[in-house]
Amino acid sequence: MITSCVGWASSPSASASASLCCDNKLRQLKLQPSSSPSSLSFSSSFPSLPIISISTTTLSPSNSNNPKGTFIRAAWTRRSRGEAEKKPSRKSWKRRTDMYMRPFLLDIFFSKKFVHAKVTHRGTSKVICVATTNAKDLRNSLPSLIDPEACRVIGRLIAERSKEADVYAMAYEPRKKERIEGRLGIIIDTVKENGILFV
Repeated sequence: MITSCVGWASSPSASASASLCCDNKLRQLKLQPSSSPSSLSFSSSFPSLPIISISTTTLSPSNSNNPKGTFIRAAWTRRSRGEAEKKPSRKSWKRRTDMYMRPFLLDIFFSKKFVHAKVTHRGTSKVICVATTNAKDLRNSLPSLIDPEACRVIGRLIAERSKEADVYAMAYEPRKKERIEGRLGIIIDTVKENGILFV
């Protein structure tokens, strides 16, 4: 429409009317709303998109299986010192070789009525020899089954029976906070006196 107005300006008198016509057309274009298809505004060149309102309820859906709340909390993966899995302790050189360097172990136990002693093989857990005051031959012959004299008899029997089994060296490992004295010391000394070597 603007070009047609410009095309009329063939004479000086017609140029004034053409400019007036162009001004009127420009005013009409400015007065038209921007939503009309013939509008030349910048906003009309983009397609209109519908505005979607997002409610807060869609962000936190309710979970009926979670009784503690709507959000599932992540598990705390770092373990405390008490709950941490301990690595299997590696045995020392002594513990690994003790079974072969000192294979025979003497075990002594004192009960309220009797005295028990035995020699075992560490590798196979086989009992080599046993001596106790609860045996029939000692129970009827000894005046007391727990006195130092009974301990000397037990030490002598252990030494003799160990030699019969070709065991001439053994070891004794005291228990925690145990002292080699008293009746325990008597048995160990008697075994040493009868030709058994303690390693």
